[in-house]
Amino acid sequence: MSEDIRLTMDLTTKDTSSLLDVNQIGQILMNLATNARDAMPHGGSLIITTERAKIDENFTKTHGFGRRGDYVRLSVSDTGIGMDEETVKRIFEPFFTTKEVGKGTGLGLASAYGIVKQHNGYITVSSIPFKGTTFDIYLPLIKAPSRKRTPATRETKGGAETILIVEDDRDVRHVLRTILEGQGYTTIEAMDGDDAIKTYREYQEDIDLTILDVVMPGRNGNEILDDITRIAPSAKAIFVSGYTGDVVIDKGVHSESVDFLQKPLSIPALLAKVREVLDR
Repeated sequence: MSEDIRLTMDLTTKDTSSLLDVNQIGQILMNLATNARDAMPHGGSLIITTERAKIDENFTKTHGFGRRGDYVRLSVSDTGIGMDEETVKRIFEPFFTTKEVGKGTGLGLASAYGIVKQHNGYITVSSIPFKGTTFDIYLPLIKAPSRKRTPATRETKGGAETILIVEDDRDVRHVLRTILEGQGYTTIEAMDGDDAIKTYREYQEDIDLTILDVVMPGRNGNEILDDITRIAPSAKAIFVSGYTGDVVIDKGVHSESVDFLQKPLSIPALLAKVREVLDR
């Protein structure tokens, strides 16, 4: 977040227990905060709030959906450039974006919508051009959270291997590089298919694993891997994508038959998968 953007957090002290995947919800927050930053090129305010809320008849009439009950409402607001009505209507569609190619977090609001739905929740957006935007996430409130002790997770091993990261989004490449190098790996980056093949040819003796985004401009991840395996038939790879299963399959990647991770990436799951594939 840049220095000319003021962050304000207003978190309720009431019980807001909800069953959720902390990593996934955290990635949604990161995505919304990044979008807010991009919407305020000259500075402004980012406000994150939590409160208890009800979905009632008025809500369902207004939005056309919603199961009545008690919820935790997580809101992310900015004072940025806002969106017009047509943009608001399309904001959760797959592939829809108002950003230039190569910008963003790689998550996408369509994926954020899908994650919230998986949590039996809802996400809404309201915006006024040149005044700002608010995203409201509704997650089911639970009155009796489980107090069962969860078993300690086994620490994931790092390594000294070299990993090629093929990803058109600069921010995602940076995150992956930081995570992997923090575990001892050496990383090499490529921004698209042509760059990936050129880089692989140059460093093929050093590269132990390639991490490929499925959907990229030009050649997709599956096409890039086809070219890589012509250079090194035993090359190891992991596909990642923030898009839904039907989009991934349309790009020739069947997640049940290859090593695949869904964005937003869980750090433990990423490191475990990397180690699993390298150790084969």
